[in-house]
Amino acid sequence: MSSLPPQFFALDADTVARGLLGATLLFQGVGGVIVETESYDTADPASHSHKGRTSRNASMFGVVATAYVYRSYGIHWCLNLVCGTQPGGAVLIRALHPTHGLDVMATRRGLDTERLLCGGPGRLTQALGISIEHDGLPLDAEPFQLIAGAAPAIVVVGPRIGITKNAAALRRFGIAGSRWLSRGFGREVSTQSVPRYNEGH
Repeated sequence: MSSLPPQFFALDADTVARGLLGATLLFQGVGGVIVETESYDTADPASHSHKGRTSRNASMFGVVATAYVYRSYGIHWCLNLVCGTQPGGAVLIRALHPTHGLDVMATRRGLDTERLLCGGPGRLTQALGISIEHDGLPLDAEPFQLIAGAAPAIVVVGPRIGITKNAAALRRFGIAGSRWLSRGFGREVSTQSVPRYNEGH
């Protein structure tokens, strides 16, 4: 198993969001395969970084290949992976196919339905035990582990979820046919032309 190198995260947010699909994300040994992501950068009005650096989004302007964790609607923690060719980019991890530590995740989530363990950004952070104390931590060291995976044959792409600004932008990416997606997609694209971490990045 090979880890995702930090230089992969120096690519633009859309490329990273696509390239993460099929990789395995673990936190303290618990997690699964990334099946759904969303991309953000400073040019995007929907991004936390669009209006500049604040105390809340400071990690987005830090070193790439680190975590940006924030609370959504005052309820759920959300995990983003900092990336981009310029400061202020990040990829939101929306859904995982749970594969490691299912019993631990089920206990944390208070349920035993695997389909619902990591099907959404708030669900997966609860399942993995991620919170604000993990904001800014490097992704290439414990408690995080990112393992390169096979590129999915087909990626589905569509508008992001739960935003009002730049809502039509096609910046949500998922593995076609995955039963672990948080929500379905419409448009499909081939991944053949998408740069991946196992192609010299």
